[in-house]
Parts: sequence; C-alpha cells; structure tokens
Amino acid sequence: QVNLVESGGRVVQAGDSLTLTCDANGDTLRRYSIGWFRQAPGKDREFVAAISWITTVYEDSVKGRFTLSRDNDKNAVHLQMNNVIPEDEAIYYCAAKQDSKACRAGYGYWGQGPQVTVSS
Repeated sequence: QVNLVESGGRVVQAGDSLTLTCDANGDTLRRYSIGWFRQAPGKDREFVAAISWITTVYEDSVKGRFTLSRDNDKNAVHLQMNNVIPEDEAIYYCAAKQDSKACRAGYGYWGQGPQVTVSS
C-alpha cells in the first residue's frame, strides 16, 4: 500500500512559480497513475492533472501553465506551477491508483494536501 505525502505549498504572488511534490513510501510509484486535485474554499474538489506511463492530461484552466512529471529516482511526482493566478489558490492533493490510465477518477490513495495561497 502506498502512502503519499505532499510538500511545497506556500504563499506566492500572482505570476510566480512553485513546485508541489508528491513523495511516496510503502510502494514504488512506477505501479501507479498519479493525479493532482485541488479544493478552494467553498468549492468542490476539482481535477488538475494526471500522469500515467503512457500520457499526461491537464485540466483546461492549467494547461500551458502547469507541468506534471515523474521523478523515479526519488519515487516522487512533481507539479510545476508557473504563472499562478488567484484562481489557483486551493488545497492541493495528490492521489494514486494502480492502473495506466491518466484520468479524473478511480483514485484510492490520497495525500493530506498542502495549501497554496496566491496574493495579487
């Protein structure tokens, strides 16, 4: 069973960049597809991006600004967030599932979620 721990959440200004990292222990992330989700105050949790061994998919609102990548040496996944906007402010969660489909649903393992705050 994989255990996920996110890091990298902080306060940034609009236009800044930051990287969120999802570290795994208990199993290798090579067995999993990884998704990132976020939840802003008063809103439902929404899909951000997902990566499998075959493909990477992004929500339209982050396409071109966010990049998701695997770090196999560190058993981690990184979400590079560039040109952040106030609408990116949320708690971000990484999630994992044991298949090769990078998609919005089906995740059984979740991290606790770091806060990203965007000041304008």
